[in-house]
Amino acid sequence: MTASSATTDSAATDPTTSSSLFDQAISRYQQGAAPEELIDDFLAITAQSPRQSAGWTCLAWLQLLLDRPHDALHSARTAVRLNPQDPQARINLSVAMLETGQKGVRDHIEMVQRVMLMAPELDTELNDSMADGLQRRPGWQALEKVRSWLQA
Repeated sequence: MTASSATTDSAATDPTTSSSLFDQAISRYQQGAAPEELIDDFLAITAQSPRQSAGWTCLAWLQLLLDRPHDALHSARTAVRLNPQDPQARINLSVAMLETGQKGVRDHIEMVQRVMLMAPELDTELNDSMADGLQRRPGWQALEKVRSWLQA
């Protein structure tokens, strides 16, 4: 989960409970809360604000961390549909596609590479996110593969 996913959409959301719950959940994640502790919050966030791509991006990430790739595939597809330029959403979708045997991963990897060329400041943030994922889920082959493709 990246901060850009969190901040990109938060201003566009309802400034009441969903935004507050989103910010609190992101903060708890950044403080090391386990995905199991946060998944219900992001399910509620996406139910309350179904057009907030950042909520879907974070939900997909948590579902991937919890080894629920089919759920993550749905959430990541929704996030990408709502915000096609979000590289974290595309990374999540790529990982979910790999883990569920879907085709078409290369297109998403190439889109992330294009976004990173246009916005190189995202490179560190995305690498930090992938490192966080590998720390929270050691030996995560699909994420390792995506990371190696992006660093090539």
